[in-house]
Amino acid sequence: MGKGPGADVMEKIKNIAFDLGGVIVTINQETAVKRFKEIGIKDAENRLNPYTQSGIFGDVEVGKITADDFIAELSKMAGHQLTFEDCQYAWKGYFAELPERNLEILKKLRAEGYRLLLLSNTNPFIMRWALNGDFDGHGNTLGSYFDGLYLSYECEAMKPDEKIFRKMCADQNILPADTLFVDDGPRNVAAASEMGFKTFCPKNGSDWTKELYDYL
Repeated sequence: MGKGPGADVMEKIKNIAFDLGGVIVTINQETAVKRFKEIGIKDAENRLNPYTQSGIFGDVEVGKITADDFIAELSKMAGHQLTFEDCQYAWKGYFAELPERNLEILKKLRAEGYRLLLLSNTNPFIMRWALNGDFDGHGNTLGSYFDGLYLSYECEAMKPDEKIFRKMCADQNILPADTLFVDDGPRNVAAASEMGFKTFCPKNGSDWTKELYDYL
């Protein structure tokens, strides 16, 4: 899961790539399942995954279908017409809490000269919320905290696919060796480590803000 203190002499970390759900924002899959059931998806617990979605849920997160396509297909599953707001309400069930300490550490890291990137498996419903002033309760968007956003549905690839990591590196002109990747998904972290990234895999909902410095 990456190297912490006491590791061999390594390239100095210049960039930090963060996952969104499970790292910046605490994830609660049970609430998401409950909300999808509320809007009519009776077998939601069989369709949703904490890390990588499949079926139409995966298709919208990998950019294979649009938000409108997703709404149409989910409406068929539910047996009645759903709206964008219905779907957004259900997807936002994943996000339980946005700890202020996480936002403070992002500001601190940028002030210390690190380039901060977001690398997230996500979709247009979540991003409609995250990329407006409602995100942090202070009028700032998710983008206010990062130097670049790499979103699966825009990159047309989901972690742990190497394609999304390569796109981030190419766009930012950075190397895996001087980049720390922070993600709560063991498969995602293993894939990044294989590519040469330094990695840190905190548990969903944990306070990782102090331990992070052991990897820098």
